[in-house]
Amino acid sequence: MTDTAVSPADLIAAARAAARHAHAPYSRFAVGAALLMTDGTLVTGANVENASYGLSLCAETVAIATASAAGRLREVVAVGVIGGAMDADGRATGTAPVSPCGRCRQVLNEAAQLGGRDLAVHCGAAEGDAIASYRLSELLPQAFGPADLGIG
Repeated sequence: MTDTAVSPADLIAAARAAARHAHAPYSRFAVGAALLMTDGTLVTGANVENASYGLSLCAETVAIATASAAGRLREVVAVGVIGGAMDADGRATGTAPVSPCGRCRQVLNEAAQLGGRDLAVHCGAAEGDAIASYRLSELLPQAFGPADLGIG
């Protein structure tokens, strides 16, 4: 479903590695995300919680902000995301695939519309081989974005 040689399993593996850096002392739910860029490189992020809960950042948002800070927001091709309850060592656990929350779907849509593509979204489990793959347009139909504001 991706447009380069990086497989969905590779994206999920990178997201799992990123989740190891999650700062989730309140929810104890670690999330990792990996963005596939047009040149095949990966940009990752992990969730960062804050004692003022509303200031917390999702893993996908961290990854998108990192890509944007590098001037690469329009280059996102696909995303892999995993999440799960943290064990005593701080690692994500669980065998059910996790999908981006609504806010993250909207943040991903910004990159998708600016790049002129429908992102592949690969939802993986913290453990095991389960991967559910979608197009962002399936997860966020009738999305509002830059084109609605005459930008693109």
